[in-house]
Amino acid sequence: MVLITVRLTRGATMDLALRKLSLTKEDVDLGYGLIPLDPDKGTYGMRVTPEAARKLADDGRDFEGPWSDPRIEPFGPPR
Repeated sequence: MVLITVRLTRGATMDLALRKLSLTKEDVDLGYGLIPLDPDKGTYGMRVTPEAARKLADDGRDFEGPWSDPRIEPFGPPR
């Protein structure tokens, strides 16, 4: 999965994002959800498959990314 930033209406839902971007539930990480980054500007983050990001780019959809999504783990030895 990769992270992308999309522009949607204020108070957008995952269902709205799927419809607007022409994506399926299999294209996105539903557990991650649709994360409001700046609701006043309508920017949201979501995780999609690399294939879905390529499809969005090929279709000329308005999004930014894909951004890397590294796994975050504790630093140093366990206590």
